[in-house]
Amino acid sequence: MAQIMALAVSEPVRVDARRVGDIVSELGETAAQNVIGLALEQLASAMSTIDEALVAGDLAQAVAQADRLSRLAWQIGLLSLAGVAMDLGACAERRDMSALAAVRARLMRVGNRSLTAIWDRSGID
Repeated sequence: MAQIMALAVSEPVRVDARRVGDIVSELGETAAQNVIGLALEQLASAMSTIDEALVAGDLAQAVAQADRLSRLAWQIGLLSLAGVAMDLGACAERRDMSALAAVRARLMRVGNRSLTAIWDRSGID
């Protein structure tokens, strides 16, 4: 008889601590928290817009939002999220629907974990 095993899908997210530190050094702690908080809102919005675009079959919008998400994530040091967003855009451009479905799920996983990681690291209340 075959055994079925549930596999936990988890991967570490990479946050560029130096980039976060540079933002705090350049802006001061209060301003940095405000900037990072605003960036987190924009990242969450971009992730939501990507998901909506994919549900609607609007691959061009998904590519545009993935590019936006990637650039924003890179600017605040969310390296894993930036990479997954670039992967999603590439899959959408190639119209590789199987890969796109997998990368979409990964984007949501990594995105949520990245937003939590940067929130915790920056001390935003």
